[in-house]
Amino acid sequence: MGARWNLALLGLVLVAAGCTVQSQEAQPADKEWWETALFYQIYPRSFYDTNDDGVGDVRGVTAKLQYLKDTGIDATWLSPIFSSPQEDFGYDVSDFKQVDPLFGTNADLEQLFAEANKLGLKIVLDFVPNHTSNKHQWFIDSEKGIAPYRDYYVWRPARMVNGQRMPPNNWQSVFYGSAWEWSELRGEYYLHQFAKGQPDLNYRNPAVVAEFDDVLRYWMERGAAGFRVDAINHMFEHPDFIDEPINNPEDPNSYGYTHHIYTKDLPETYDVIAHWRTVLDDFARQKGSDAIIMMTEAYANLTMTLRYYESDDGKQQRAHFPFNFVMIEELGENSNARDFKRVIDRWLGNVPRGKTTNWVLGNHDKPRVASRYGVERIDGMQLMLLTLPGVAVTYNGDEIGMIDHRDISYEDTLDPQGCNLGPEGYRWASRDPQRVPFQWDDTYNAGFSRAPRTWLPVHPYYRQTNLLKQQEAEYSHYKFYLDAVAMRKDRVFTHGEFKSHAFGDGVFAFVRYLRENEDRMDDPYRVVLINFYGERTTIDVNDLYEIHNQTQVYLVGTESRHKVGHLLTAKEVTLGPWDSIVLGPVSSGGRAVLAFGLLVLAVVKSFLF
Repeated sequence: MGARWNLALLGLVLVAAGCTVQSQEAQPADKEWWETALFYQIYPRSFYDTNDDGVGDVRGVTAKLQYLKDTGIDATWLSPIFSSPQEDFGYDVSDFKQVDPLFGTNADLEQLFAEANKLGLKIVLDFVPNHTSNKHQWFIDSEKGIAPYRDYYVWRPARMVNGQRMPPNNWQSVFYGSAWEWSELRGEYYLHQFAKGQPDLNYRNPAVVAEFDDVLRYWMERGAAGFRVDAINHMFEHPDFIDEPINNPEDPNSYGYTHHIYTKDLPETYDVIAHWRTVLDDFARQKGSDAIIMMTEAYANLTMTLRYYESDDGKQQRAHFPFNFVMIEELGENSNARDFKRVIDRWLGNVPRGKTTNWVLGNHDKPRVASRYGVERIDGMQLMLLTLPGVAVTYNGDEIGMIDHRDISYEDTLDPQGCNLGPEGYRWASRDPQRVPFQWDDTYNAGFSRAPRTWLPVHPYYRQTNLLKQQEAEYSHYKFYLDAVAMRKDRVFTHGEFKSHAFGDGVFAFVRYLRENEDRMDDPYRVVLINFYGERTTIDVNDLYEIHNQTQVYLVGTESRHKVGHLLTAKEVTLGPWDSIVLGPVSSGGRAVLAFGLLVLAVVKSFLF
């Protein structure tokens, strides 16, 4: 009984002393700003509405810049805000140099650049070069055959079959149906790999490339810190326009009908990206500015994706980084710890030497983190995103654990990807559920807008999940996110090595450590432990990284029973269901507490015995 009482007393002493954990705020001066950045994707339509029309706007982003700063965001990229008929919500651009009146004015955007700069934030623009709107003046003139725009787009004559006019080949649109649309005015078909209102540009025409050089320079002059290049792997098509091989014969109208070997990932694409990288680098060098970055979006296999970094011989520099979608495309709610280790290690093992990796956990095109992985895994997934090596990208709302609004009616559905499938098939094809308004608080329309009707319905459970509620809570997903963001600024995360381990199927673990400190007693390692299962489990951390005796808790998720500052025995760390914690070396405060506790035990023992 005495021994148990003594141990209990030690536990009380440790808890009462409550050692604190200090963050190392060393700035990575030897890295460029973007290499350790936390990017935050804003979907402007749904972020914040300042003019009460039910649609978010540029001024709404400016109004919330302090929130971004307080959250620890380094840069934000805006989904399209340029002039557009909005057939695909801004991805059908009719003027690349004008902000759409729906979102504000060019002056509003330049004001956003200026205010962000005051706060040390970078603004990255969405750049959509694969296609324009069919309302763009280039297309209007091209359809009429007016020089020099006649060959700005991909035009082909009809294929006649038994006297009937047919599309040139069997290529299909991402948005369902043929990728070809007939123009009575021109008497030819034009290619649209997406919606009919999004004709594909002809990048075999050098004049088209030059037009976009000019667009990039225009926005760099006004303050853009970089560009996210949309759907880049659709830029070129096979010059002979031959049929693609059949992949799934069941539905000739579906995008999966063919294997897209002639309409995606063609090698010429990489040369254009390399050219634009030169445009950006030359501008930054001439202005003496920070690096102006280019990040590419391409849903492609590993080999094709990694080629966006550089040519195989390393001589041609391309994007600063291609978006890494493995957490979206290859992992999900049914993935276990072994799956995470395999996928993450494979990606890191293939990134070209000297290049910066990145991790994208969510975006406006895919179901939200909480919906894709399950609400129990929110903290674990955010912790992983923020502590893996390289750049992290968060989609607005994921930091508070927003979930998809899957109960939007067909009548309220606006996304063409869903609408094209009709009332029976729209629900799981539509991207509207992950695009609903940001949930700022529990007031009318979740604090997003005072309009009587918002462009998409607000999630019905916004009173349960909103930013204000989580800011006021003792602990929440948002407060955990804040703690993890602060932790990622430590040098061990910005510069540290990486090693991972799967403890069975349930616990994914990895360590970040500084190689120069590996054999020293003051090794500032951090061990990240994520339990993907709803079961309690005990592990020996030494199987991942050798730790002398005790380790200290530096960060805990909302599901954890551990407390920051607590000391644990490394060979016997118990994780609760869905637990997420970060461990590190015992701090000076922790060592003092431990010594004090041992002294108390000695005094108690001498008193009792």
